[in-house]
Amino acid sequence: MPFGKPAGIPCVQLLPDFRCALFGQPERPAVCASLRPMEEMCGGTRGEALDFLAHLEVATRCTEDAVGFTKASPHAR
Repeated sequence: MPFGKPAGIPCVQLLPDFRCALFGQPERPAVCASLRPMEEMCGGTRGEALDFLAHLEVATRCTEDAVGFTKASPHAR
């Protein structure tokens, strides 16, 4: 996904069993490789983990400015 992954859209590299097809590969995006899961991120269930990730996606989504470039949302935590 050369321009990033939109919030709410599964990554094209997600395998049917929810593993990353690029895990451990040099092609894996730096943002994915730098993500360090924490207990609060994983939650107690898969649903809780997905809810947390959805929150991260919304909080860090890109917005389009007046000249068409993208930048991180000023509302990101």
